[in-house]
Amino acid sequence: MQRPPFTALASVYDAIMADIEYDAWADFILTYARSENFTPSSVLDLACGTGASTEPFVKRGLDVVGVDGSADMLKVARSRVPNVEFVLGDLRTFDLSRRFDLVTCLFDSLNNLTASEDLGAAFSRVYAHLAPGGLFAFDINTRSGVRDLWEGDALEGLAVTPDGREVHYHWSHHYDAARDLGVVQAFCRVEGEEFVEVHEERGYDQFDLEPLLAAAGFGRWEFVEFPDFAPPEFDAPRVWVFAWKAFEGQGLPSEVV
Repeated sequence: MQRPPFTALASVYDAIMADIEYDAWADFILTYARSENFTPSSVLDLACGTGASTEPFVKRGLDVVGVDGSADMLKVARSRVPNVEFVLGDLRTFDLSRRFDLVTCLFDSLNNLTASEDLGAAFSRVYAHLAPGGLFAFDINTRSGVRDLWEGDALEGLAVTPDGREVHYHWSHHYDAARDLGVVQAFCRVEGEEFVEVHEERGYDQFDLEPLLAAAGFGRWEFVEFPDFAPPEFDAPRVWVFAWKAFEGQGLPSEVV
């Protein structure tokens, strides 16, 4: 019954996550970009999953490529958003031999990298794939967010897939203090068939992220909260980060692709 993360879940993920604000998040990112007099035309959407985070940028006329580590999720993405290139790849090592104006990684996907060196490797790959002057936008759960998320509670309900299947789900969460990880046990029953996936996340605070961004080559970044771009409260469960790659010749570390 137990399956690896983001495998069996792929076929029912969009039904369970139907209320996630992907459109609002895309507008949030593009509004920030415009406030900086930056208008991207190409987007690399990392950890794109089923394409739900990719689709809003496609609808807004941008040239988008999606990357994800799950073949099962990408199978759904290719059906959901035809005519978009989706690539199977590891966030720590992917190489598309192309640069983009904007790189995104949404819905706390980077928290799935539970070692700081892995997160730093992902930041370096993002930097290598950004065009000079490009923007990296992502959200991430903080340490307090992961520690307190659903603590002592569970998320459960009934959802219906586009093809009419009923999905009963029960997702429980606990914080593993010994390993400093949040652990989610995602149970689903789909027309009598059951499966469980276990997902782990590590929380990252500003003081964790800044050295990793600097080491990757980013020279300027900003931490804000959704939806008003306010500076994060000290106990904010999730923050948004906008990091800029300098134009070439501005004295920042040279990139190695």
